[in-house]
Amino acid sequence: MASDSGLRSALGFLTVVGGATSLSARSVAWFGPVGAGVGATVGLAWWAFGRVMPPLVSAVLALMVDGALTGLLHTDGLADAADGLLPPLPRERRLAVMRAPDVGAFGVAVVVAVFALRVAALTSLTPRVCLVAALWAASRSLMAGALGFQRYARVAEGGLASAFQNRRACTVALLVGVPLSVTLAAMAGVAGLVALVSAVGAGVGVLAFAQRRVGGYTGDVLGAAGIIAETVGLVVATVRV
Repeated sequence: MASDSGLRSALGFLTVVGGATSLSARSVAWFGPVGAGVGATVGLAWWAFGRVMPPLVSAVLALMVDGALTGLLHTDGLADAADGLLPPLPRERRLAVMRAPDVGAFGVAVVVAVFALRVAALTSLTPRVCLVAALWAASRSLMAGALGFQRYARVAEGGLASAFQNRRACTVALLVGVPLSVTLAAMAGVAGLVALVSAVGAGVGVLAFAQRRVGGYTGDVLGAAGIIAETVGLVVATVRV
């Protein structure tokens, strides 16, 4: 029952499945498997649409499935993080901008560029469910790692940090998510493993950039790190050697 509760909680926190829920030690341990499940669903949609439609159409539809499953949670985080982290602003102002409900020029530009890269990458690749599942699992595992091992930028305001402070649970999440991601990536061959390493590096880069700009992560930063990791992984997978 505890495992089922943790899985349902993780699904509710990371997707639109199971209803809204708060972060907990049980849920964070399931971040990697839930990410793999979302990625596998997106990958299967990519493959299925590709059987009857042109590559461009199947790529866009697959990403629409991703958006429907996640409720555009990470896309919203990417837009807010771009608006807060990229312009020349004081630290306090950056956090306020990320909390504002509107989306500015930086957010729009980054979201459009990232979506275009994701579409272009999927259009250029032969559908591989294991690759998408690996990258999506890695992105959620990266989020779990940040929750446990990086400072929360809004610590004085409460929020995500006050709801979750459990390094042990995050360690468990990494012990589950990392082998899962590597195993799935290996099924896509050397290119899959290279894409996975590149994805993790890009996600860590986003977290490091946020550390410099605002002193740690926020929920928006986690979403941005995840979606950038996935996108870089897909792009690297298109490299021909």
